[in-house]
Amino acid sequence: MTEKTIKLYDEDSYLSEFNAKVLSCREIISKADKKTYEVILDTTAFFPEGGGQACDTGFLHGMEVIDVQEKEEVVYHTLTAPIPEGISVKGEINRSRRFDFMQQHTGEHILSGLVHEHYGYDNVGFHLGADMVTIDFSGALKEEDLRAMEEKANEAVFHNLPVRAYYPTQNELKNIDYRSKKELSGAVRIVTIEGIDTCACCAPHVRFTGEVGLIKIVSFQSYKGGTRMEILCGNRALKDYNRKEKSIQNISVLLSARIYETDEAVKHLKEEKTALEGKLSALSLKLLTYKAESIPFGTEPYTVFDNEVEDNQLRNYANLLKDRRDGVTGIFFPSAKSSPDLSETDESIEYRYVLCAKTIDIRPLGTALNKSFQGRGGGSKEMVQGSLTGRKNEIADFILQYKA
Repeated sequence: MTEKTIKLYDEDSYLSEFNAKVLSCREIISKADKKTYEVILDTTAFFPEGGGQACDTGFLHGMEVIDVQEKEEVVYHTLTAPIPEGISVKGEINRSRRFDFMQQHTGEHILSGLVHEHYGYDNVGFHLGADMVTIDFSGALKEEDLRAMEEKANEAVFHNLPVRAYYPTQNELKNIDYRSKKELSGAVRIVTIEGIDTCACCAPHVRFTGEVGLIKIVSFQSYKGGTRMEILCGNRALKDYNRKEKSIQNISVLLSARIYETDEAVKHLKEEKTALEGKLSALSLKLLTYKAESIPFGTEPYTVFDNEVEDNQLRNYANLLKDRRDGVTGIFFPSAKSSPDLSETDESIEYRYVLCAKTIDIRPLGTALNKSFQGRGGGSKEMVQGSLTGRKNEIADFILQYKA
C-alpha cells in the first residue's frame, strides 16, 4: 500500500517551490489514446482537484504537470513524460494561479459565512473555475439581500481579519460549530475567519482577508428553489471592472452622454427606436397597400416577384391580395440579402414565398410546388408559406398552369 502523501499546501498556502522524492511513476493511456505518466511523490505542494476547485498547475522536474488528483490521501501527478523512480525532484507551482484561487476561495467563505449567519442558508454548490466562481445557496435571496451581504463581505476584507486553517483533534472538533456540505470522517481541516465563518475545507487560503482585495457579486438568479450567484474576487474583480469601465466609456462617447447618464441615454434611444419602428411599420403597410392595388382583380392564378418585400411583411401583403383577388396568388422574394434584379435575372435562386387564395384550398398547390422546386413549407387552407429554389419564369409558369 502506498504511503500517504505529505501535503505541504496544508501548512503553507504560499509555498511555490519544493523538493520531493519520486516514489513511483507508471504509464497510463488517456481517453485520447495519448501516453501520460502518473507520478506519486513522498511530499507535494500541488493541490489536487477537489471540493469544486481545480488543481494546481506547474512543473515537476522541468516537465509540465497537467493534472493532480487525490485518492485515499495519496496525491497523483499526471505528466506527459516519465520520471525515474527514486530520484529527488523539484516542484514548481504556478504561483499567480494559486494566489488567484486563494483569493476566490477565501472570498467565497466570507460571503457564504455571512449568508449563513444572516439568513440561515447553506452553500449547497460551489465551483471555482478559471474565469468565475459560482455559489448555490439553499434559499431565495432578493437583490437587496445580496447587496447587503456584498457590502458586509467587503467590510470583512477591509478589516483585514486573520484566516486560520488547522486540524483540530476529534475532541476539539466535537465542540466546533462549522459549515460543511457533507458528512466528514477522519481528520477534518477547519478554516476560520474571525467573527465571519468557520467551515470544513481542504483548499489553500490567504492568511488575512485583506489579501482578497475585493468581493463582487456579478450575477444572480433563482435556481432549484434557492439562489445561484457568480462572484469575482481580487484581481479578477479588478479586471472585470476595467473591462466594464472601458465598455461604458465607449458607450458614453457613442451616445454623447456622461458616464453616469448612459442608462438614461439608452432609454431615450430605445424610445426613439420604438417610435421610428411604428412609423416605418405604418409606411410599409401603406406601401404594401399601393402594391396590392396595382395587382389586377381576377380569378386566374397570378404571381408577384418582389425584391422590396421584407420577410415580416409577407403575411400582410398576402392578406391584402387575398381580400382583393378570388384566384390563387403567389408572392416570391429572394432569400439572399444581396439578391439580383428580378426584372433582369433568369438564374435559379432561392426564394421565400407565400401562396394565398380566398375560396380555394391552397395546400395541394404548395405540396406540388415544393416537390417540383426542392421546396419546403406548409400552412392553412387559405395561406401556405415556405421556401424553394428555381428560375422565376419556371415558377410563374408552374403556378399559371396548375389545375386544382
